Amino acid sequence: MRIARDLTLEAAQSAGATRSLNPRPPRDLPFLQVKKLVDSRNDREILEGLRKVISMMYRSKPCLPYFSSVVKNVASPNIEIKKLVYIYLLHYAESEPDLALLSINTIQKSLSDQNPQVRAMALKVMSGIRVPVISQIVSLAIKKGCADMSPHVRKAAALAIPKCYRLDPNTLPQLLDYISMLLGDKQYYVVGSAVTAFLEVCPERVDLIHKHYRGLVRKLVDMDEWGQLATLRLMSVYARRCFPRRIKKVKKSKTKGFYEDEASEDEGIAGEEVEVLDPDLELFLKACKSLLQSRNSAVIVAVARCFLDLGTPEYVDSAIGPMVALLRSPQDIQQVALYNIVAVCLVRPESFVRYANHFLVQASDPFDIARLKFEVWTLIYPHCEAHIRDMILSELEHFTRALDPNLVQESVRAIGRCAQKDSEASARCLRLLLKQVSSQDGNLAAESLTVIRHLIQQEPQAHVKTVIRLAKNLDTTPNPEARATIIWLVGEFAGIDSENNIAPDVLRILTKGFASESEPAKLQIVLLAAKVYLHYLNRTKDPDPQPTPQPSPPPTEGWPSSATPDDSTSPHLDSAPSPNLNLDHPIPKLWSHILLLARYDTSYDLRDRTRTYRALLSNPSSTQLASLLLLAPKPVPHAPSPSEYRKGFPLGSARLVLGTEVGAGMELPKRVKEGEEPDPKLRDEVGGAGREGVSVAAGGERPAGEALDAAVRSERRSDKGKGKVVEKSLEDWLGEEEEVEEEEEEEEEEKEGEGIEETESEEESEYEEMSESEEEMDEERERKGLIDG
Repeated sequence: MRIARDLTLEAAQSAGATRSLNPRPPRDLPFLQVKKLVDSRNDREILEGLRKVISMMYRSKPCLPYFSSVVKNVASPNIEIKKLVYIYLLHYAESEPDLALLSINTIQKSLSDQNPQVRAMALKVMSGIRVPVISQIVSLAIKKGCADMSPHVRKAAALAIPKCYRLDPNTLPQLLDYISMLLGDKQYYVVGSAVTAFLEVCPERVDLIHKHYRGLVRKLVDMDEWGQLATLRLMSVYARRCFPRRIKKVKKSKTKGFYEDEASEDEGIAGEEVEVLDPDLELFLKACKSLLQSRNSAVIVAVARCFLDLGTPEYVDSAIGPMVALLRSPQDIQQVALYNIVAVCLVRPESFVRYANHFLVQASDPFDIARLKFEVWTLIYPHCEAHIRDMILSELEHFTRALDPNLVQESVRAIGRCAQKDSEASARCLRLLLKQVSSQDGNLAAESLTVIRHLIQQEPQAHVKTVIRLAKNLDTTPNPEARATIIWLVGEFAGIDSENNIAPDVLRILTKGFASESEPAKLQIVLLAAKVYLHYLNRTKDPDPQPTPQPSPPPTEGWPSSATPDDSTSPHLDSAPSPNLNLDHPIPKLWSHILLLARYDTSYDLRDRTRTYRALLSNPSSTQLASLLLLAPKPVPHAPSPSEYRKGFPLGSARLVLGTEVGAGMELPKRVKEGEEPDPKLRDEVGGAGREGVSVAAGGERPAGEALDAAVRSERRSDKGKGKVVEKSLEDWLGEEEEVEEEEEEEEEEKEGEGIEETESEEESEYEEMSESEEEMDEERERKGLIDG
């Protein structure tokens, strides 16, 4: 029995688990039954009916017939019922504006409810009803919410401002007053919503921010993530429009005194220019540093953007570590973080050197993340030490043997970029790439040869043997692009001395299999033949040719009579060859044979290209134009970083990830010119302490240091009023303090002396009174004795 019971329990549990894994869709009740529940007087039944309605609404079932029955419950005192009614009302108010207006009075009454949650919900619902007729009512509700005692209601009022503006833009003057009031709120989560409303309604009205600037900076740390992101974006725009860029030349002394504050005896020498930050801007940047510990990756990227756009290199360096720490996040966050890291690395690559090990490619990394890590390596490679460079090249060499062809190609390209940026490592990179030329993977061989070609073009004279080695691999290289690259390199070295010139022999071998070559290889073979023939003409050309009438040339050997080009197709072939031209030489025979093979090829491009070369070389005595076109020095190719075109895109934007014009509205304005910035006194808070950023409440106590600073400022103002400015040194302040202390001691001594004199006079008066009373008592005793006697 016990075993059967256990089996029954296990079956029930498995059935329950199956039902939880595959839940059935809720069964809809009939319309009349749901309407009966909603029209009931019992709160429990009303709540059940509303839940059924909301469930059907989110499953896109028609729920509009319940509108009148649902909306009449808006006056229910049950807060759960109110929430569901408000959700339904927000969803269908635009479809039934007339019926929705009937509930406005009830919602307005809820604005005066004792529960702040009800007041906030009422304000949210009223601003969410998109009926333009109630725009003024919504504006009055926001005004009432801005003056509410509860911060939750004030936050709801701030979030309702953009909705009211979209409902009726004519309410902008009123909304600006509400925004200015909420920006100065003491609660940080109210201020964050107010900043969001400001950015949506009036982002150009920077004048509203002046008096709230320092308050916003102080509240930045306590805001939620959304408020921090909005405030950072606002402060970036504000800093660009209010803080000009100031440059100062720093003078460095040759020798320094023994003590730090001792002046140097030698004169200073001019050093580099450094940026001087405004005190208010520095206050903002220092407040941003604590946000680098945020758990939200968007906040960290936003802080890095502020440092990159507004701060000095020291601030940028402080943000690099937290950005690298984002690589421990999930893969989607890793990819976005790497795009931002690459953007910063394009500006300051040397700051990422110490984090090189963090960019090691893991086995689970997808191709996009691996590609970005390779790019970071190539950017920091010139700034690394020798052991880090060896590590980077070893890792890249390892990934040339990967299974993913895209990863293999990207690793080869990364090796090429490393070789271009460091001439000392080009020899090692070239050896690594030459190993891949004989690979069975055609894509790897083609990509390696492309990078090798770039390296050879940087120092052509030093790689003659390399070209010879590549030419030997033509028989074992099946990839068309790889063969075309090798043939092009051989053609570039066709003009060297005859001992190392292998171009004619390579051309002779390639001519045999011309018909079976691919089109890219055929194009390069024809180009190679033109270059070899041109070099031959330049070597055999008469140095002082005499202009003589030239008869028509005999048919070229190897051309059939039917294949001889006529005047219409080749007008330049009527000129005679040079007297020094030996038609029995193998090179002219190879050239004529290549022309014949290309004439009957199926490729239009190949035939047109061949016809062009033939026209250029038709007159052997005049090869200046052909030399200019075919033998011109080629510019040294430079392979930029794949994200080079993203340089300047704002961090955290969609453009940086997608590489298109998406999110183009996030660009910051240009920096204000010096002399055109607003007055810094506009940022002084009411009752504050000016540029020092210290605000003191009226009638409140201040520390002694602040009181002393206030006294100094007041004295300077009074001196300025008299027409002079007095600057007091530390000795003057100490002397004044000593004088004040001496005066206080003298006053205390005088007071003590007066107290002693008063006590002495009082004692004397008491003694005289006691003696007088004793004398009177003696006289009375004598009188009594006389009377008794």
